[in-house]
Amino acid sequence: MRILEAQSAVLSNYEVFQHLIDQRSRYKQQKRRGPPNLETVVTEVWHLFFFARAPKMHNAFKEAGSCPPVHRRANRQQLLQYMRTDPSPLSQQPVTYSPECISQLVERLRPYDLSKGEIVMILNLRPASMAALNTIIEDRSDRFSEDQQEEMVNIVAEVLGRFEAEETENQEAVEEGDETMDDAAAS
Repeated sequence: MRILEAQSAVLSNYEVFQHLIDQRSRYKQQKRRGPPNLETVVTEVWHLFFFARAPKMHNAFKEAGSCPPVHRRANRQQLLQYMRTDPSPLSQQPVTYSPECISQLVERLRPYDLSKGEIVMILNLRPASMAALNTIIEDRSDRFSEDQQEEMVNIVAEVLGRFEAEETENQEAVEEGDETMDDAAAS
């Protein structure tokens, strides 16, 4: 395999997740290990996720001049497990993402002229509020009215589904007397 054009496409977390699941089942059926370059990519992606989650550990390994000792087969499992961990939208069971919903989301968000990076981040984070949308879209308040922003949040909820973990956290916070971010923004 040869790379013809580096970084010509960006994949969402769901697409990476689905690819890893498909590869695992394909090689399991054939009762053989995946190609070395696949294992290398999985290892590198795992290290990126590992170091993003634990920057102090990253510094310790960097100072020692080594990388965390992880078995290759464990890398894929750990990466899949990480991608299924809260607050990731992929942690919701059953997973509400599908190849069709990705194309539907892109089509429905087309009128807003979002960049590819913004759409991938929307897929990865599934924003459920305008505050969450603010972390994804650059110059959100300058580019879009409040109505348009609310429409985008509603489109995400319709196409990708509501993220129940977030709703449960908000309900628990209200029951405990805490103020949610939406309540604070409204007051």
